[in-house]
Amino acid sequence: MLQQTTVQAVIPYYERWLRLFPDVKALARASRQEVLRAWQGLGYYARSRNLHDAARVIVRDFGGRLPDDLGPLRSLPGFGPYTAAAVASIAFGRPCPVLDANVRRLVLRLENLSSADSRRTDRRALRFLEARLPRRGAGDFNQALMELGALICKPRNPLCLLCPLRPSCRAEKAGRQELIPPPRKTAVKRVEAVVAIIRKKGRLLIQKRPAHGLLADLWEFPGGKRRPEETLEQALRREMREELGVEVVSARPLTSVTHAYTRFLVRLHAFAVTTDGEPALSPGRRRWVTLRGLQSYPLPSGTVRLVEFLERSGRGRTSGPGPSKPWT
Repeated sequence: MLQQTTVQAVIPYYERWLRLFPDVKALARASRQEVLRAWQGLGYYARSRNLHDAARVIVRDFGGRLPDDLGPLRSLPGFGPYTAAAVASIAFGRPCPVLDANVRRLVLRLENLSSADSRRTDRRALRFLEARLPRRGAGDFNQALMELGALICKPRNPLCLLCPLRPSCRAEKAGRQELIPPPRKTAVKRVEAVVAIIRKKGRLLIQKRPAHGLLADLWEFPGGKRRPEETLEQALRREMREELGVEVVSARPLTSVTHAYTRFLVRLHAFAVTTDGEPALSPGRRRWVTLRGLQSYPLPSGTVRLVEFLERSGRGRTSGPGPSKPWT
């Protein structure tokens, strides 16, 4: 959970996770929907799917006990070099160096290294760590480096005067500590999407996203991206025709919400929609669900905000503010 998420944000999720899945066998027995729902709000949902898959492998192939060596750990779903080394050293005392973002930054500064070639730099950083890794207490050593990187050798404004490794830091001596590693410029793509709130006898139509890709296996209201040449209503009509095989009879704007995902800033425009026929259902992919029933489904964060709006506006009644406007 701490990968890509802060400790403060993780704590309530971690505590709830352990209540739901107190051991690896409980996690292995759970359905995918239960796991995704428990993870809802943390993002990077592939992590929860990997945890679920790993639990099943551990129960099936390792008798319900986590393997204690690097090789078998690497065979588990979601266990890359860092995770496997961290578990092997911290849980089982194996002499394995870890290289997470905090340790990597610390080593780069200690050695005054450029990170232009990340693979070569990482190999050099691992050799640096292996030469200094104690045979006993490797887990404490690794955790100390991770904490030092997180709390002292921070990405911006590092606290060099408080650092116990300052005398050995080549970057600090050269005055380059704040230039290492160079800041990444990540372009954020703005996306507009339309979604349909379709009601039938007090139930709402939802559908499941594909099993692979962004937000895999989560449930959402039907809809999709607006093309550049389209108005919002044109996009809505096209999506309903393509996804559900129905024509839109009426579409009334309800609300718009904006949510950030990794490299995307998505604005969802929700419409209360009636159609000329009933969309085809599929028990595994498309369902009618009550507003209260949505609480048991794993939903993307943007969809959660739409559900909250529907709850505030009268438990799914099709009323709301004025028209949604496209971004300019």
